[in-house]
Amino acid sequence: MKKVALLATALAMVTTGSAFAADMAVKAKKAPPVVAFDPWDIAFGGAIMSDYIFRGITQSNHKPSVAAYFEPRYNVTKDLQLYVGVAGESISFPNRAAAEIDVYGGIRPTFGAFAFDIGVWGYLYPGGTCYFGGTGIDNAGVFQGADCAEKALLNTNVIKKDLSFFEVYGKFTYTVNDNWSFGVNEYYTPSYLNSGAWGNYTSIVGKYIAPSTVFGSSGVGMYVSGEFGRQWLGTSDSFYGVPAFPNGIKYADYNTWNIGIGFTYKVMTLDLRYSDTDLSKGDCNAFTSDFSARGNITASSGTFVTPINPTGVGSNWCGAAGIAKLSFDLTAMTNLK
Repeated sequence: MKKVALLATALAMVTTGSAFAADMAVKAKKAPPVVAFDPWDIAFGGAIMSDYIFRGITQSNHKPSVAAYFEPRYNVTKDLQLYVGVAGESISFPNRAAAEIDVYGGIRPTFGAFAFDIGVWGYLYPGGTCYFGGTGIDNAGVFQGADCAEKALLNTNVIKKDLSFFEVYGKFTYTVNDNWSFGVNEYYTPSYLNSGAWGNYTSIVGKYIAPSTVFGSSGVGMYVSGEFGRQWLGTSDSFYGVPAFPNGIKYADYNTWNIGIGFTYKVMTLDLRYSDTDLSKGDCNAFTSDFSARGNITASSGTFVTPINPTGVGSNWCGAAGIAKLSFDLTAMTNLK
């Protein structure tokens, strides 16, 4: 009987304890805090490059150049971004401008795999000097000013004091997957380099990003990219006119292309690229007013005379070039939090 009583007591204690446990309130887990959407961001970066090439043409006389940019952004939604920016590059122009200063702004809408970028870009070249020489009167009889008559380039090229201009642009990118993307770019200006000649540039681009494991766990990434573009150009004003075309020259349209490989590590990128155009040395000289252009020395080199370049001076600013560029790019929300 004693054993039965003890067993009954134990069962009662277990039953009572289980009941108490069932009646105890379960402590609820706290929900993760809601992260507030911050629409503001800032992108900035810089670069050093062995040559500053713009649409196949050197802007730094095939010498090294440095660049930097600062770009505030406002994300209306995760698929719609507004932005403005300022950038600067060191250059070597015939008018001895101090630098290139870019001021730009636009909108970047995204629809799934399709991304667009539409905006306006201003190219400013402060500190320039007019080089015309002689009487300062062009072939159309227009006096370009005493300051233009005061100085001349040794190779007889002429260049305006102010080369500043603006372009409107639209870009389209289709991202196939994590590795492949393709795009189309379109730029238009009513006066390229303030020459009076309209300009229209269209290009197609492609990029392949290697899998992140290509260099193991090192964190180094790799990509291959290329671009093929065509620059259409109108007729300049009389400042650049020649005896056969006193009111202005029709600049030669040209094709340009580049291909390169890049390596990334955290915020750093090393890009190695080859660039070229199909512009002749004569037409290149007429377009760029290259201060370092020279005439042909031997018969085997051919002639640089073209209808818009009667002096026969030729420029290598539009030829093949290899570029090494080391850059860094950061955004405040990603890299500085």
